[in-house]
Amino acid sequence: MALNIIDLIKGQLGPALVSQAASQLGESESGISKAISGLLPAVVGGMANNADKPEVLDAITGAASSGMLGNLLGGATGNSLISSVLSSIFGDKIGALVNSISTFSGVSNSSSSSLLSMVTGAALGSIGKYAADNNIGASGITSLLHDQKGVVSSLLPAGLSLASLGLGNAFGDHDPHKVKVTSYDEPKVEVNRGGETHVTSTPNNNNEGGSIWKWLLPLLLLALAAWFLWKQCNKPADQTVVTSDSTAVVSDTANTMMNNDSAMVTGSKEMTDIDLNGKPLKGYANGLEASMIIFLKSDGYKNAADDAALRDTWYNFDNVNFKMGSSSELEAGSEGQVQNLAEILKAYPEAKINIGGYTDNTGDAAVNKALSQKRADYIKAELGKMGVGAQVVDAKGYGSEFATVPATASDAERAVDRKMAVRFTK
Repeated sequence: MALNIIDLIKGQLGPALVSQAASQLGESESGISKAISGLLPAVVGGMANNADKPEVLDAITGAASSGMLGNLLGGATGNSLISSVLSSIFGDKIGALVNSISTFSGVSNSSSSSLLSMVTGAALGSIGKYAADNNIGASGITSLLHDQKGVVSSLLPAGLSLASLGLGNAFGDHDPHKVKVTSYDEPKVEVNRGGETHVTSTPNNNNEGGSIWKWLLPLLLLALAAWFLWKQCNKPADQTVVTSDSTAVVSDTANTMMNNDSAMVTGSKEMTDIDLNGKPLKGYANGLEASMIIFLKSDGYKNAADDAALRDTWYNFDNVNFKMGSSSELEAGSEGQVQNLAEILKAYPEAKINIGGYTDNTGDAAVNKALSQKRADYIKAELGKMGVGAQVVDAKGYGSEFATVPATASDAERAVDRKMAVRFTK
């Protein structure tokens, strides 16, 4: 397959948008992420199965010039292109889809409906932009969507199937989540590269042999399910890098500076190369650098009408820590991310930012605010030394003003409130 559309769209649904959606919809970030994981393959599968319909193709080509990707949260609900596509690909199944995703993820039905519009907008905008950038016409878009048919159903997360989404066999005759059991001679259990489990057998009319497999087969499936759950529970925690002025949320179970005035949560993931227009920057796959670059490449900054469209999205530094009690000395290794931010600003000289400093709920509020202000000023000054001072509009210390974790919580729990962050501004 020349292009994996799912991966293309995921670039628009990263941690920044998840955090913003959680704040706006009043849901947990884990619930939002879980809902998106179910909606994305369902939406792409629906579009792939209806790739010949004019309303689907018109919506994709129209999305390329609509600026849809620049306002996925605010502009998705009620958008006529999105409504038309959803009606075309799901028909009267929209309610069943929304309800199933709500039950699966734990978010409300209204939030599930909003996220369905957001994911559909991201799909239309991403495919439309890709088609426009590569001069792909209607027939090419249809072919591109048809290529996705064989994989979308296998990308549904554990706990969801096409039937549970109210879509039945909507994406073709083969549903890898279904296992048909009759009577068995010698069952064969296979796990393919995608992690799907298939059970095949030779039917046998021998009642004694069939009775053995009636209890043995469930045990095999149970063992496989237990293995899968064990693997899921031992995955490293995801790094979420965006907070809001009003909520200051971070969901990162990572290594933390275990002191009250630590400035940031340090991620537990390995560093990787983040592409900055051909120049590699060392950072986390879902960290500050990656999220900011994705936003800039999607023209989100260029399409933002004013500062009001940007002020609620903050990107947390995930590798910047001040020494205990200090507002002018960084821990070893922290300077690299400040340098990365400077490189991003140099690559996008039209972009402007604000710096924010935050503390947790413990200690004297006035002292905390003063410390966070000094740290914000320090980051601003460092960026000035690196030649991008004109792009740093403001630096402000918020102290514990937006802390969300009670002072009685453990130090590790309160660590999410101790951070430095940056947001775009006009």
